[in-house]
Amino acid sequence: MTTTFESGPGQLFIGGQWREAADGARTDVIDPSIGQVVTTVAEAGAADVDAAVRAAREAFDHGPWAAMSGRERGRVLHRVSELIRTNADELAALESLDVGKPLSLCRPVDVLTAADEYEYCAALAQTLDGATRDTPLNAFAYTRRGPLGVVAAITPFNFPLILSSSKLAPALAAGNAVVHKPADETPLSALYMARLLQEAGVPDGVVNVVTGSGPVAGEALLRNPGIDKVAFTGSTAVGRHAASIAGEALKPVTMELGGNAAHLVFADADLEKAVGAVIKGFVFNTGQFCMGGPRLLVERSVYGTLLGILADAVPGVPVGDPRDAATVVGPMAGDKHLKKVEEYVALARKEGGRIVCGGERLDLNGGYYYRPTVITDLTADSRVIQEEIFGPVLTVQSFDSEDEAVELANSTPYGLASGIQTTDLTRAHRVADRLQAGIVWINDWAMLDPAVPFGGVKDSGFGREYGPEALAAYTKVKSVVVSLD
Repeated sequence: MTTTFESGPGQLFIGGQWREAADGARTDVIDPSIGQVVTTVAEAGAADVDAAVRAAREAFDHGPWAAMSGRERGRVLHRVSELIRTNADELAALESLDVGKPLSLCRPVDVLTAADEYEYCAALAQTLDGATRDTPLNAFAYTRRGPLGVVAAITPFNFPLILSSSKLAPALAAGNAVVHKPADETPLSALYMARLLQEAGVPDGVVNVVTGSGPVAGEALLRNPGIDKVAFTGSTAVGRHAASIAGEALKPVTMELGGNAAHLVFADADLEKAVGAVIKGFVFNTGQFCMGGPRLLVERSVYGTLLGILADAVPGVPVGDPRDAATVVGPMAGDKHLKKVEEYVALARKEGGRIVCGGERLDLNGGYYYRPTVITDLTADSRVIQEEIFGPVLTVQSFDSEDEAVELANSTPYGLASGIQTTDLTRAHRVADRLQAGIVWINDWAMLDPAVPFGGVKDSGFGREYGPEALAAYTKVKSVVVSLD
């Protein structure tokens, strides 16, 4: 199977034109469900990145986009949303092929969430206004809010379409130009979206897409002096590196980094609903979800009961070909991700963990499959509990009190998401306030909407995506003070 685009197979999109990399380099795109190459895309080098930044700078400084009213930009972004919905089947197929996501989930989750984000930001675009300020000065003081300039958007492999939309939509709504570098493993939907953005009326040069590796294309983009802001989603280790480069140049950044969320189940919870949320929290997207719930904390009086339910239920979760309508868990996105999960499960055994179910790869069509795995009997300082596995692995611990539950939940370096299962509304609000996380879900998992901001604390980063908070992060404020003397 070869995936092609109107302008040719997987070229760079720079200044509104499709082109090959300057040195002609190309890189393979692998279908993780079969472990085979399905197409190739251009592999950008430093010269290509520089060309993309120069195109974005020209479009921002001299093009019509930044000068448009927010209402005008909103109309264009609304057309983007409509085009995503119109082309939902093809986008879903690309995302499933590229990442290994079950096709049955790609359309309602990945594609429609991206459409919703552009639609939401289309409405937000016309809310960019300033404010008058009362002061004791004999002056009239007001603020103006405008775009930052050229944004470097660097996105990961696990949710290519959603996490690119969460950056491009608010950046564009605010009037910025963008150079987008998608993950080298999953570039297909980014290239397809470049075409849709152009078709919707985004002027040439306002959005540029450079496919290529992080160490080459990503590094060149981070270090380019023409970049005014960095928006990054990825691992904490790479995020530290990206933030340090941006910090040297005093560039603002948004960092949505790793996660290792705790899911707290209290004895008064509705266990039937809780089990569904727990399973969804750690197998969704094959566990490749920075806001997944890989750490389950259960009140001791229901610990044995809940563990028994999981031991029976988890092996029955359908794992298989992402094109099969019955599949819930597809393959890992690549061989290196599969090997990382295998290493952590082996480490769990070494650390004294007991494998309740799973604990092995699944041999299917040459793809990168791993069985959903539940592990118990690990200590709180175990590396398997403290570190981010990023696969379909759930660790289970018990607690005796609310204070102990909160202490365990907050005991890792991460703070992106967390969850609470309880029928006690007072407890739900009290514990949510104490959890060190950017978002807390109560009696479900992964309830996300473009209006609700998310982001991390501690090693999970800073800044927020979604909501008006995201739009504000792509703007700068200027104060104007007029003397009335």
